[in-house]
Amino acid sequence: MSQPLRIEVAGETDVGRKRAHNEDNFAIFAEYGLYIVADGMGGHASGEVASKMAVDTMAEFFAATADDPERTWPYKMDRTKGYEENRLITGIKLSNLRIFENSHRNAKQRGMGTTLATLFAVEDGVYVAHVGDSRCYRIRDGKIEQLTEDHSLLNDYKKMKQLTPEEIANFPHKNVIVRALGMKDTVKVDTRFERPQAGDTMLLCSDGLCGPITDEQILEIVESAPDLPTATHRLIEAANENGGPDNITCVLARWIQ
Repeated sequence: MSQPLRIEVAGETDVGRKRAHNEDNFAIFAEYGLYIVADGMGGHASGEVASKMAVDTMAEFFAATADDPERTWPYKMDRTKGYEENRLITGIKLSNLRIFENSHRNAKQRGMGTTLATLFAVEDGVYVAHVGDSRCYRIRDGKIEQLTEDHSLLNDYKKMKQLTPEEIANFPHKNVIVRALGMKDTVKVDTRFERPQAGDTMLLCSDGLCGPITDEQILEIVESAPDLPTATHRLIEAANENGGPDNITCVLARWIQ
């Protein structure tokens, strides 16, 4: 029987060069194998409220279900999926509902929302779940692959018609997200299951990171850094060097023998 892989994790967030305050949040819940990046939106600091609410609700739900797996959930289980995947999706749906209800109760927070990208490590692999345009990448054998698909207007357009690089660069509604937590009372969560190999690194990041720097730059920085805390710091520095137009957040998880 081979030894299970251990996971090393590091995360960092930065306000960037153009914003007055940071509406991103991230969390590393090593006890649950749960790692989260959330990019809030809504202005007047309510984006910050939404992203924190998402992280806090996930933590609360995972704590409650860790103590009592038989606990009644606020959502029916999807019978086509296993317990752990349902647990992850339910935590995200609950976060969505909380943000949605709060934004309707409080006029100052009307219209707030957040993206969410998460990793949930389980015994035989890892679940990737996301809503919005925060991303998850996998770095394996010197290659980088995006594991999530942005829920954005730009991505919808890309799928509908072949856009030239110039059209993509000049696209007028780059920041329009078509799916986020808090937009409606229900949300569709995209999930996938991965089996990490020793040496794999996964990156969760807000678009403040993957907007200013290319996938190739991300790969080069992560591969050349001596450890994960250095890698997260260098990624944020690189995004800031390229203008830092938005809040920048990243979490790196590495599977080691």
